[in-house]
Amino acid sequence: MSLLFSPLVIKGTEFKNRIAMSPMCMHSADKNGSVTDFHLVHYGARALGGAGLIFPETCAVLPNGQLGPGDLGIWSDSHVPGLTRLVDVIHSMGAKAGIQIGHAGRKQGFPDMVSVAPSAIPYSEEETVPQALSLDGIQGIVASFRAAAVRAREAGFDVIEVHTAHGYLLNEFLSPLANVREDQYGGSHENRYRVVREVIDAVRQEWKGPLFVRISSTDYAEGGNTPEDFLTYGRWMKEQAVDLIDCSSGGIAPAVVNVFPNYQVSAAELLRSSLDIKTGAVGLIQTGRQAEEILQNGRADMVLIGREMLKDPFWARTAGDDLQVAIPVPAQYTRYGSDWQRSQPRLPAAPMDVTVTR
Repeated sequence: MSLLFSPLVIKGTEFKNRIAMSPMCMHSADKNGSVTDFHLVHYGARALGGAGLIFPETCAVLPNGQLGPGDLGIWSDSHVPGLTRLVDVIHSMGAKAGIQIGHAGRKQGFPDMVSVAPSAIPYSEEETVPQALSLDGIQGIVASFRAAAVRAREAGFDVIEVHTAHGYLLNEFLSPLANVREDQYGGSHENRYRVVREVIDAVRQEWKGPLFVRISSTDYAEGGNTPEDFLTYGRWMKEQAVDLIDCSSGGIAPAVVNVFPNYQVSAAELLRSSLDIKTGAVGLIQTGRQAEEILQNGRADMVLIGREMLKDPFWARTAGDDLQVAIPVPAQYTRYGSDWQRSQPRLPAAPMDVTVTR
């Protein structure tokens, strides 16, 4: 039996299969960070395509937390109606809707905005030096994540994922390459994790459903975090009732990364086997057979598909073909269409004109 196409239940929420669409920036929101028709079509198509869980792109918890123009936001109540409509579309196409909430930190993409970070260290020599957050500023960040969780609940999402990866703000706090603070938020693993702990606790106060955390399991740089560091962080996440750790990598510093199929899966496998926590695998997972191998060998509990699902909205069906697993076809794509269409009286076929002229 295929594990890829078997249901997964987390905190009472059932996902029809183990396939999720990874959050990927589309830069297609309106000037206020709200959902547009593009999002409805783009994410609706992937839900129709058979994925069990759809993550839209990261939703910024503050205006200076956007990666750049056109990113979705969740810092205002005005975002809720558009997000609700997006959730409704995803649900109507048979998938669960997840939301990744985050803050870009020193990697925000607006030259006229002040970038904030744990320490005044730029991402690279070419980048602007960010402003180190004060203690009050840190508490403001934590409060913005809590408010985002409230809005995500109001919009009807099924899953919240806290973004602590890819060199963005919470990842910056975790990494000694970006965090050289000498107060309670810097230094030891426990101190660097403190703001992540506070964010998770704040989100959990407002959110009782499945809670994921995306991590960068390695910094790909000397002196940075490694997967072994995340055995410590992951243990704390589990204690905080995080349900699944979504294991990505990189982004905290410029690096040349050797990529190959399944290149990030080992981190998901390490955390799952060592901590007995559910994990999500990412990283050039291209085929159904690849995904099935990951699950069958106990390396992860869910696979998150990124660029392959951009190329193929029906990647789930393609994976089913690869595994010779039949999955339900949207009724509209069958000969007689939807239940409503099938209930209508059928007219007798008109005679065909088979006259051939030369």
